[in-house]
Amino acid sequence: MNQETLERIHSSIRDVHDFPKPGIVFKDITPILADGELFRLTIDCFIDAIGEEKPTKIVGIDARGFIFGAALADRLGVGFVPVRKKGKLPWETNGASYSLEYGEAHVEIHKDAVHAGEKVVLIDDLLATGGTAEAALKLIKGLGGEIICIVFLIELLFLEGRKSLDADIRTETLLQY
Repeated sequence: MNQETLERIHSSIRDVHDFPKPGIVFKDITPILADGELFRLTIDCFIDAIGEEKPTKIVGIDARGFIFGAALADRLGVGFVPVRKKGKLPWETNGASYSLEYGEAHVEIHKDAVHAGEKVVLIDDLLATGGTAEAALKLIKGLGGEIICIVFLIELLFLEGRKSLDADIRTETLLQY
């Protein structure tokens, strides 16, 4: 990945203090999405991060993972699969729960979204605690998908989310804070 491009992406992300609640510094990626060239360059960086092995499906996590995942799938000429919050998918689903700081959350995938042996890249905008990605990996594996790698735009190192993920699956992040 081109360091100059990564620095440009990094400099476009703005910190929003006390959002969505006091004490949180939210990493706002909307400036990347609003700049066509920068968005294209970000997708280029994701392609570089994936490497030589070609996926048959891109799985994106609700909601910003949909934005990057759909663009990546289009660029690679492969299918896109959403992993959504409970109750948002219209057909038969498999689900997985994961822990939050104060409670539990649940994500789902369509039962026919990934077929046994398909090569999958999982994508999201942010690796924080890793719970959502861990649940999504469980769903993909449960359908028989073979995970090539997981890619994130941002990793918040101080939350140690990587520790929640399967150490045997390559995890790539474009930016780390």
